[in-house]
Amino acid sequence: MPSDGPPAARGSAIARPSVGAPLEEQVWPATATLDDDGVLRLGGLRVDELADRFGTPTFLLDEDDFRARARAWRAGFPDGDVYYAGKAFLCRAVARWVAQEGLSLDVCTGGELAVAASVGFPPERLLFHGNNKSVEELSRAVAHGVGRIVLDSFVEIDRLAGIARAAGIRQRVLIRVTPGVEAHTHEYIATGQEDQKFGFSLASGAATAAVGQVLGAADALELVGLHAHIGSQIFDTAGFGLAAHRMVGLLVTVRDEHGVELPELDLGGGLGIAYTGEDAPLAVEEVADRLHTIVGKECAGAGLAVPRLAVEPGRAMVGPTTVTLYRVGTVKELPGLRTYVSVDGGMSDNIRTALYDARYTARLVSRPGSAEHHVVTLVGRHCESGDVVAHDVPLPADVAPGDLVAVPATGAYHRSMASNYNHVGRPPVVAVRAGAARVIVRRETEDDLLRLDVDDVDDVDGAAGEGSKPGEAGR
Repeated sequence: MPSDGPPAARGSAIARPSVGAPLEEQVWPATATLDDDGVLRLGGLRVDELADRFGTPTFLLDEDDFRARARAWRAGFPDGDVYYAGKAFLCRAVARWVAQEGLSLDVCTGGELAVAASVGFPPERLLFHGNNKSVEELSRAVAHGVGRIVLDSFVEIDRLAGIARAAGIRQRVLIRVTPGVEAHTHEYIATGQEDQKFGFSLASGAATAAVGQVLGAADALELVGLHAHIGSQIFDTAGFGLAAHRMVGLLVTVRDEHGVELPELDLGGGLGIAYTGEDAPLAVEEVADRLHTIVGKECAGAGLAVPRLAVEPGRAMVGPTTVTLYRVGTVKELPGLRTYVSVDGGMSDNIRTALYDARYTARLVSRPGSAEHHVVTLVGRHCESGDVVAHDVPLPADVAPGDLVAVPATGAYHRSMASNYNHVGRPPVVAVRAGAARVIVRRETEDDLLRLDVDDVDDVDGAAGEGSKPGEAGR
């Protein structure tokens, strides 16, 4: 059942309490406020106290904000399916929240499926993605009763059909289509154009051929619909509209060539969020209205029944809910060049800046700071000159070692893409709600980092060490 919590406001966020100093509303989590002494509160808790309790760096996740956004997506597609895209950030607590709020879940690896299974997520509400699913992963998905598997290649069609036949079931599937839509986003996260690894090309005829191959394996595969995803961090509906137009066109082709009206159409995710005050994300209601309108219009013109729509928000749901809390270690001013403010995290907890040249804002959150602000480069602790957390950030001129700095909009693809570069442990994720905080993903320790390291040095008796294969001792 949906959880209790503050009433929703503005559709995609909950009501924001009054604040003593301005925060950019579209960038910070819904419960974020500033005390008169300049300390940020999240979920009613002061971040300086959270830093003392949990250490830094730490991901602070506003649970009420996450749940409110989940409810907004559910309300936007009341007769469809909302699959939370687990790749953005997934842990057991988040999987439980998604289930409690009535959403479905999109997984794309056996590991993500394992998270869902560990909390008893309803298998019929799972969607399994991936361009190179292994035989083991597909077998696990079939055995687990995953509701939908998205087919991504001709090899996978044959592979899954064989697995389903052997299991004596008929697996429900969708076909991922590359609709040839250019999303205005970074090339690494644009997935709707022709030259990329995902899906079946619409323009080349591969998508139509895939439909025929799946329908030919009807004893093992039940084709229930089509899928498209044009990219990520998108701020207008034009690309979604064009994709919907082309996908309905393919539904018409399937009907005319095979006499089958497919009942489902999944238009993916990709809605952008505000990382800085310059970003203008679309409201969930606007996106939902646009997609329903264009699909309804296209189907009416083609004499098709309107399919059940599905969407896959990930970043749009979790991204704005989280801030990363860092502690400043050093401040290095290079006269005539720039000032570097170094924090105790970096590219091991936020690779997006180095990978996509992503832009962020940041704020001193442990005290007011001086009135004068300097534009600085916020950097991490790693042995890379590209280890930049945020470019060109205005921070008080008196920022100093020991200060706390928060970077908002870090809920998506930060913890999930985090690494142990330089043997640094990944930060914890702490959920805050109504004056309470709890760890939902704990901080990695040095013991965690060493646990998988197999020592190949023989012990004093010459016996093989733990993890060695028989016969390896003494080599």
